[in-house]
Amino acid sequence: MSEDAVATIPLIADAGGRPGQVAMVVADLDEAMASWGAVGHTAPRWRIWTYGPGTVSSLTYRGRPASYSMRLALAGSNPQLELIEPLEPPTIYHDWLLDDRRGVHHLGFHVVDLRATTDRMVDAGYSMIQSGVGIGADGSGGYAYFDTVDTLGYFLEAIEVPDVRRDPERVWPLT
Repeated sequence: MSEDAVATIPLIADAGGRPGQVAMVVADLDEAMASWGAVGHTAPRWRIWTYGPGTVSSLTYRGRPASYSMRLALAGSNPQLELIEPLEPPTIYHDWLLDDRRGVHHLGFHVVDLRATTDRMVDAGYSMIQSGVGIGADGSGGYAYFDTVDTLGYFLEAIEVPDVRRDPERVWPLT
């Protein structure tokens, strides 16, 4: 896909062309954090959350309401690294592992208005395949994944950062 074609993807344009997150799906989050923590002889501090029906007010998978869950760890910034361990199916993370895929699962882009960006992506022909709304402690924020695997080799995620983020369940490594 050419640079011009990528620049015309509404999500990328809405986010100013710069990803805020690079994400990998992993079978075991603790093992993956240990592996990534060893890179460069420095241990990034991973902040860990579990997302699912108890922490996200509205979940969808392939156009239908869903009840999935996952554990994720975030480290760094600009872009942030994300590791995702799927827990309760169905999710695109489970699909990824079942297809024996490795490497970058998605690039996440921060947007101001998730609904408007989702509408623009769908209007441009990109299917929204998974979403979660109400991820913050105050019920704000959300995410939506779009199917760009055939054109880009990975998914794109629109992220509306919550006004109030939940405290992480834990931080690794402990200090």
